[in-house]
Amino acid sequence: MALDFSEFFKRYEAIIGEADQVFNTVKAKFADNVRCEKGCSDCCHALFDLTLVEALYLNSNFYQRFSGKDKNAVLERADEADRLVHRLKRDAFKAVKEGANAQEILAEMAKVRVRCPLLDDAGACQMYDKRPVTCRIYGVPTAIGGSAHTCGKSGFEQGKPYPTVYLDRIQDRLYALSHELAGSLATRYKGLGEVLVPASLALLTDYSEEYLGIMTEKEAADAKSEASAPKAAPAAPVAPAAPAARPRAQMAPMAKNSGKGLAACKGCAPETKKGGCAGCTPTSLTIGQAPAAKKPAAKKTAAKKSTVKKKD
Repeated sequence: MALDFSEFFKRYEAIIGEADQVFNTVKAKFADNVRCEKGCSDCCHALFDLTLVEALYLNSNFYQRFSGKDKNAVLERADEADRLVHRLKRDAFKAVKEGANAQEILAEMAKVRVRCPLLDDAGACQMYDKRPVTCRIYGVPTAIGGSAHTCGKSGFEQGKPYPTVYLDRIQDRLYALSHELAGSLATRYKGLGEVLVPASLALLTDYSEEYLGIMTEKEAADAKSEASAPKAAPAAPVAPAAPAARPRAQMAPMAKNSGKGLAACKGCAPETKKGGCAGCTPTSLTIGQAPAAKKPAAKKTAAKKSTVKKKD
């Protein structure tokens, strides 16, 4: 029986909708600065990974929409892109293990241009309506781990404050949803919710029950019985590694923060309250400045600042 992820896909689409709303809010206020237009494919060459729910969603919609020669053409490009991404991440991980600065490595990897396999020869996305969250907010300033960035083709200037999308918070919500999805499965892979893959691998993967590590009814019952049975001086069992998982140090450019307060965050529209929330809605940050030092709680403080750099 085919696995049904429709409940989680619906909740993921709600996050997509919020991302679109935030992007459109910033674009409406800074129309001259946001230069996304038909024919521009700058974001289609960015290097980033997808959480489990994003990968499953993209994969599911791809195989529903494509078949025959069109499908094979995309998969050929996906294979080529994935080989390049794998080599880049392998080299980056090796460099970090040998003592290179991880942040500097990530910054360099963020500059690498890898063509998305869904980008056709005319420069158009073949699954534009199903594109990931990162693709949807690429053209406006975004903050990741205290550092902010914006598209190199945009008109946002250094030293000026602009509404900024916190990718860390969006990523936390995607992680939370992915973990919940993984938790709903009787899987032997305890790290399934942590899996991060590029779009190319998401398209190439057969997300079958075998790949996801779905246990038989007997295996699930045995696992449940074993987990509930009292043990004397138990040793922590070594769970099988989730498939295709890659070291977090290799990731670029979407980072994950502590994940505190995930359950409480339901998201909101920019109009919910003045300034929006600290999650997905824009807050004013200044391009080219470091985060402002915290002032005493008794005093009213100005908006926090963060460094924003344009991508080449």
